[in-house]
Amino acid sequence: MRPRRDTFNPKRKIRPAPATNDERMRLEELADKVGYGGNPEHKRNPGDFQLTPPSNPRPGKTLCDSVGIITRSDATKLLREGMKRGLVSDLPDEGWPKNVWAVDADGHPLEAQLENALEGIYHGYPMPLADPFRMKVLER
Repeated sequence: MRPRRDTFNPKRKIRPAPATNDERMRLEELADKVGYGGNPEHKRNPGDFQLTPPSNPRPGKTLCDSVGIITRSDATKLLREGMKRGLVSDLPDEGWPKNVWAVDADGHPLEAQLENALEGIYHGYPMPLADPFRMKVLER
């Protein structure tokens, strides 16, 4: 098996910080509705994520467990916080941003990707150390 090559999407961009009350209110509304689904490839221990298979870490994937995110509640809280702060990619008029970023209390940058655009469900993971975009998340 070939080792995984670290490649990261160079097109990722964080939207400018919300400038109007309408933008802030829209992000608050989305944050109230957003959900966390999870991905077994980013879990060593399934915790209360109710994943199928329960956990299935893939070599080369960053693990939520490694930064102490072991409950769906913790993951959802970080996802909502990133959304409220405007750490999002494109914000379609009638939809969900493709990506949401957050930083946990210990300074670990996290990235979430939209997995269900109808329900606003995301899965997330700690950003790899080799990902240059993590510095942009930390700066913001």
